[in-house]
Amino acid sequence: MAGRALIPNQLTATLLLALVATSHAGDIAIYWGQNTEATLSATCASRRYQFVILAFVFQFGQGREPKLDLSGHCDASSGKCAVLSSDIRSCQRRGVKVLLSIGGGDGKYGLSSPADARLVAAYLWNSYLGGTSTSRPLGDAVLDGIDFDIELGGTKFWDNLARDLKGMGKNAGTAVLLSAAPQCPFPDQWDSGAINTGLFDFVWVQFYNNPQCQFSSGRSAFLAAWKQWESVPAGKIFLGLPASKDAANTGFVPAGQLTSQVLPLIKGSSKYGGVMLWSKFYDERTGYSSAIKSHV
Repeated sequence: MAGRALIPNQLTATLLLALVATSHAGDIAIYWGQNTEATLSATCASRRYQFVILAFVFQFGQGREPKLDLSGHCDASSGKCAVLSSDIRSCQRRGVKVLLSIGGGDGKYGLSSPADARLVAAYLWNSYLGGTSTSRPLGDAVLDGIDFDIELGGTKFWDNLARDLKGMGKNAGTAVLLSAAPQCPFPDQWDSGAINTGLFDFVWVQFYNNPQCQFSSGRSAFLAAWKQWESVPAGKIFLGLPASKDAANTGFVPAGQLTSQVLPLIKGSSKYGGVMLWSKFYDERTGYSSAIKSHV
């Protein structure tokens, strides 16, 4: 039996309902630690973020002494970041996952061999995850996972590091979350080998400081890059953006444009995870996460 033809208003409503039905609710991930900003516990208490990524362990591998920089909040070299342990547990009680980012755009790091990757994995496991050490820079709190923000230091053996971290967690009967923050040009020069292991739970792609694939270059270029990232063997893909114009050289998308023009293009993907923002410092100054949260 043929149905009645829909009048224009009914058709519009039907199309909107169909879009909502095929959209996926997402989360917001935020980087924290490089600037003076709200405390970690206050960041999690805001209920705007599902993931907080502590940035960065900026030195490690190839015989280097690992070093943590959370200079916006504490001096790790003198052991003063151990006070964050209670904040980390507070976040976790609220259901917020707290990860530690290794790498960054300015550091001294790299891996020289599978054995070197194993040493770095053991250090991260014992110092920040489920292992034990006489020196735990963030105290006795156990972080939820490790974020790979690899932007220099060579392209090899990051896959070994990912396998070792996941394996150490499995052997201990605990999950170690893995995330990565590749640049949007596909494939990423540094992170792709690790991501292709299929072990990564989250990939927050940096769609900024890369004019060829960020939204400002046009819908087609952006969508082409997004679809390529959808193809990687990872759990959820996040749209990485700066939280203000000052947070990156290029790629800032005003909140209204993000919610009306960008997110509707990608929320229908089964791999859509949400939005990653750099960083809490800039987000506090713009209120970006608050403006987009109900739309993510």
